[in-house]
Formats: sequence, structure tokens, C-alpha cells
Amino acid sequence: MSHDAGDGPDVDEPTSDGPTDDEVVQTAAEAAEGIVFKHYDQSTVTDLDVTVTFEDGVLDVDVYLNVPDDADADPDAVAREAAETAGEAVDELFAASER
Repeated sequence: MSHDAGDGPDVDEPTSDGPTDDEVVQTAAEAAEGIVFKHYDQSTVTDLDVTVTFEDGVLDVDVYLNVPDDADADPDAVAREAAETAGEAVDELFAASER
């Protein structure tokens, strides 16, 4: 839900339509990182890149995770779970704004 500069409020300002784009991106990123660090100690993660975009009402979450080969949890499964959880967190954010 973005607005053209001439069509309404700045995307950083809350609107009656729900959370701002920045709030959506931050919520998704925090949720994804939370899942990663639920499975791994921070010192175990050698590289983590969470990229979140929210444009025209479309959320895109990419999680790149690099951990040692002997880590307990499967990094691909954790990255998938992190991306899915990010989407669920954004769904909850929008549901809460509708109340």
C-alpha cells in the first residue's frame, strides 16, 4: 500500500489503511531474524542477510543464512521458516490494524 507523493500522505505516516510500508518491512525483518536466532546462537551464524521489500501491497522476503556444516538445524529449512514467519507476522500486523 504505497501512495504517490501527490495522492495522499507520505508512506512513513500512519494511515487509516493500516501500517506504513516501513512498519511492514521492519516487522517482517524482525520476525525472520527472530526465527534464525531461535534455532542458532548468534555466534554460530557466520552470515545472515534478510532482505524485505513491500511494494504495491506485495511482500517479498529473502533470507540468506550461512552456518557451519555441523550446525544442528538445516539452514535451508530455517531460512524457509524465517521467510514464512515474516509473512505471518505481517498478516498479524494488518489484522491488528483493522481492529
